[in-house]
Amino acid sequence: MGNPKDINQPIIEALYCEALLLADEVRQVFDLNPIRETGEAADKVRLAISVEGLRTTTRVMHVLAWLLNHRAYYSGELTEFQLRRHSKLPVDRPSEAGNLALLQQPTSALIQESEKLHARIARLDAAWRDRFEMRPAAILRLQERLNQMADYR
Repeated sequence: MGNPKDINQPIIEALYCEALLLADEVRQVFDLNPIRETGEAADKVRLAISVEGLRTTTRVMHVLAWLLNHRAYYSGELTEFQLRRHSKLPVDRPSEAGNLALLQQPTSALIQESEKLHARIARLDAAWRDRFEMRPAAILRLQERLNQMADYR
């Protein structure tokens, strides 16, 4: 994506739907996924599922929060200033290769899918934020007030 102006409501809505589907899959995979075996190997798998489940769930929730803030902006519930101030996507904590090796392939693939989605959103967030580095906050607030005045006419 070359130009940060390319972020628009249809893109946000499509990404939101994708993130919701992913969140549902994550919930299904990590929600009460019992390991019935016992022993050291089973304990390592249980620990890997716990660690990567928490990381994956957190990653997807961060993505959803970012998308929800952008949806709120497009529906007029947040100003651009509020969006910039409160919707920075947190840095991802990637999965550990050792943990992924212990998990079943579909679970590992789901974790990697969540990492890819987070990376896509992080690139969008960075591109969108880069356009503000050129303009001081006072100019942005003035532009926002002028836009609001134009909306009232």
